[in-house]
Amino acid sequence: MENKSQMQLLDERIYSLKNKQTEELILVKEQFHVVYESVKPMNLIKSAFHDMTSSSDTKNGLVDSAIGLATGFLSKKLLFGSSINPIKNILGSVLQQAVSNIVANHAEGIKSKGANLILKLFNRKKDPGTKLITHEA
Repeated sequence: MENKSQMQLLDERIYSLKNKQTEELILVKEQFHVVYESVKPMNLIKSAFHDMTSSSDTKNGLVDSAIGLATGFLSKKLLFGSSINPIKNILGSVLQQAVSNIVANHAEGIKSKGANLILKLFNRKKDPGTKLITHEA
């Protein structure tokens, strides 16, 4: 009788170990699937882009660079237009690069000066003593 109970205990232990093995195999397969998906090239690019854009410093840097590029492009178009003269094109490209770098490197100062200028333009308080001059005929 003692043998039978030892055999039952052994069978129960074997059964529990097989269940544990099955559960662990399922977990390993799920983990493999997660790793496989994360190693796909498109997912690597997505995660790298997400990591880059998730920090506020990077976002500010991207915005500053975009503002610099736009300002450089506009300054080139305003000063040189769309000329076919190669010398003007070279000078325009140099100017565009210089303005882009200056604006991108000093974007915070430019933003604050621009914000102050806009506030001054729109928040002008009229003096009570100042009267509008009208031309009456």
